[in-house]
Amino acid sequence: MQADFASSAPHLSPARKFDRDLKDWGAVPTMIEGHSHTSGVVLSCNADGSSEAGIWICTPGFWECEVTSDEFCHFLEGHCTYTHETGEVIEIVPDTIAFFPKGWKGTCRVHETVRKVYMIR
Repeated sequence: MQADFASSAPHLSPARKFDRDLKDWGAVPTMIEGHSHTSGVVLSCNADGSSEAGIWICTPGFWECEVTSDEFCHFLEGHCTYTHETGEVIEIVPDTIAFFPKGWKGTCRVHETVRKVYMIR
């Protein structure tokens, strides 16, 4: 379900404006430790499914991560650590932007619930 915008023009809105639209997206299926749970809202999606933008929230836990589409994200809240399968460590704190290319593999440890806006293609 997409959020309802009042017009077709670009918008600047606080991310929390969409909290009422958040949907339960369930538990992370590749958990290693803990019980990370996700929720979010799709803000825009191409009719053919080739790209999507939205808000994603994830609670603490540790899980395996494999990126299936290019993803650009801006983390607004929380703290997590992504570790690439090569051992490279990416620390995420509020106001971090990140690009994960399709095929990126590693782990994610959410230390403090994270909220991000994202776009995948």
